[in-house]
Amino acid sequence: MIGIRLATALFAAIWGGVASAAPSEPVIPGVEVLLSDRIDLVQGMRVGLLTNPAAVDRKLVSTLDRLRGDSRVKLTQLWAPEHGLAAATPNGTSNIKGIEARTRLPIEGLFGDRTAPSAEALSRVDVLLFDLQDIGSRTYTYVSSLGKVMQACAAHKVKVVVLDRPNPLGGTLFEGPVRLPKYKSLLGWGPFPVTHGMTFGEIAKFYNEELQIKAQLEVVAMKGWRRSMVWDDTGLVWVPTSPGIPKPLNATMYVATGMVCGSGPNCNEGGGNAMPFELVGAPWLDGERLAAALTHRAKDVSGLQHVRFRPMTWLPWHGQYDGKVTHGVQIHLLDLHDFRPLRLALIILSVLHDEFPSQIKVSSAHRFGMIWGNDDVLRDLRAHKPWTHIEAAWQKDLDGFAQIRARYLMYPP
Repeated sequence: MIGIRLATALFAAIWGGVASAAPSEPVIPGVEVLLSDRIDLVQGMRVGLLTNPAAVDRKLVSTLDRLRGDSRVKLTQLWAPEHGLAAATPNGTSNIKGIEARTRLPIEGLFGDRTAPSAEALSRVDVLLFDLQDIGSRTYTYVSSLGKVMQACAAHKVKVVVLDRPNPLGGTLFEGPVRLPKYKSLLGWGPFPVTHGMTFGEIAKFYNEELQIKAQLEVVAMKGWRRSMVWDDTGLVWVPTSPGIPKPLNATMYVATGMVCGSGPNCNEGGGNAMPFELVGAPWLDGERLAAALTHRAKDVSGLQHVRFRPMTWLPWHGQYDGKVTHGVQIHLLDLHDFRPLRLALIILSVLHDEFPSQIKVSSAHRFGMIWGNDDVLRDLRAHKPWTHIEAAWQKDLDGFAQIRARYLMYPP
């Protein structure tokens, strides 16, 4: 079994080696550190903010409200990522532009026709604060927006300050193929694996140096966070980052099932259900057979020993198979510290292609490649190659990424 074996010096142990204890000190988000220790980064300047409601302090006060209520901060411009300033709109939306009703500040959405701040909006600011909560996946568009924002700010000589937050998947595990250049998009902008085990602050440093963006970059680090922490270890309260990620579990499962049904196959991952990303199914599937096959294939596999599959039938109320009775499995995680989400995604896809070859269909090979980052995964699945073969094929690139990644890590194990 080929896994990720990296030196401790690279802070890259696989989840499950040592269970995280309760934090010995509180995890303090970057916004609180900014206002207590680094106000010099914004005081006396015109400040822009890219954020949504998931960016909160430990008392659940949003970054937007913290800054608006601080006389030392002069907010002059807002930006919103995909899903909008309220993180409430469906996938693929946030093309707003105008005056935000509550604050009366100008606002731009950074998704759709416009994916980077305009010159007009940047002319209103001296510094842009970036404060979003990530979920740790290359395909979640906020990490791509970070790179696009940095490029625009560098071109217009606007300082970028990233207010750091935890990676809910933790800071040690990274899996998957490194994205090929031809598949660069907002669903995979950064040249790294599907999961990267980095915070936005670390990724900003990675972007700035590895992509030669040369932005005027500052990162306000968290206090108290360690790489071994998954979200439940932080003591922080989860606020939905988008409509499909209402809980930390959904953020964890986003990679496991989103990389399956979200990459183009004719299946539903729980969209239009109260358990988004916890399910895999389709009207044509046999849930009992799928659960048995997944249980057999995942048996004794590292990172999946605490995963259980339960047959389930549901009726999606929107999205794939809207209004159609859907059969499949609910995935139960018993230990978040010993979980390999992308390995699970690969095994699910392998089972679907091996057990249901005449029924599984991929709508677009290009979309599949764009989500996974290369062409090899789909080709090998269709050839019924073992999942271990597919995983081993990206190990060399992962090892190279590990060496680069180590230069930008900011937090202890």
